[in-house]
Amino acid sequence: MADWADTRVSLAGQGTLIATATTSVSGGAVLATAGGITITVRVANDLTPVQGDRLLVARHGSVYWVIATIPAPPTVAPTPTALPDTAPDTGDSAPTPKPKTTTGTLTCVPTATACYRDSSWRSDGDPTNSFDLYQGRYGGSSYGRNTGCAFYGSKPHTLSGATCTKATVKLKRLSAGDFAARAVTLRLVSQTSRPGGAPTLNETASGPSLKINDSTTFTLPTSWGQSLIDGTRGGIAIAVSSDSPYIHLAGRGSWSAAMTLTISWRRTSS
Repeated sequence: MADWADTRVSLAGQGTLIATATTSVSGGAVLATAGGITITVRVANDLTPVQGDRLLVARHGSVYWVIATIPAPPTVAPTPTALPDTAPDTGDSAPTPKPKTTTGTLTCVPTATACYRDSSWRSDGDPTNSFDLYQGRYGGSSYGRNTGCAFYGSKPHTLSGATCTKATVKLKRLSAGDFAARAVTLRLVSQTSRPGGAPTLNETASGPSLKINDSTTFTLPTSWGQSLIDGTRGGIAIAVSSDSPYIHLAGRGSWSAAMTLTISWRRTSS
């Protein structure tokens, strides 16, 4: 075998074939298959094929010789299949979001306080839109009954869609009539600002009983606050269908807090 390297080179130039070893080398030969045929292939001392190797084989006369082993092709890992970009189905639907509730308070200073008497708005004291509020008739007076009003403009309606949970108004009694505690009669007014003629009076509620110089924050019916929010009502008045009790309440010209309306509200959204 001293000249085997030269012989192998010359064989490589002749007809060759690819075979697969079905045994490892033993006794200088291996069994291999090529094209479905099993052949015996001689192996030189410097080659040590094992079962499964791919062999480059050359035929010399009636003898097959292993010229070289052929490295197996590199194994290419399969490309992983991308999983769909979706969350696993747990079988449960998402819970319905809880409604969000917002609460707050809105303070409404009257845009005007005024007093209606004898088919006109009084201007015999304070300016017409800053006048004090009176109810009833002064004893023995030839003038008619008074209706005192506070108007709130469009501010309460900025809460449109909200629910009124509480409504209060600040009242202060000034000197007029007797000194005993007297109850005011509260009315809701349709107009949001002083009209040219008489105010339109609606719902009635009994107000607080006040002595002269008493002041209080009075809680109105919740429905009144809702009407002011909804815009179906625009003001609050004091008025009685008789001459007494004759009561004088502060308007915005006499007391900065006069007839200030505070509405507590709640709004629910999904």
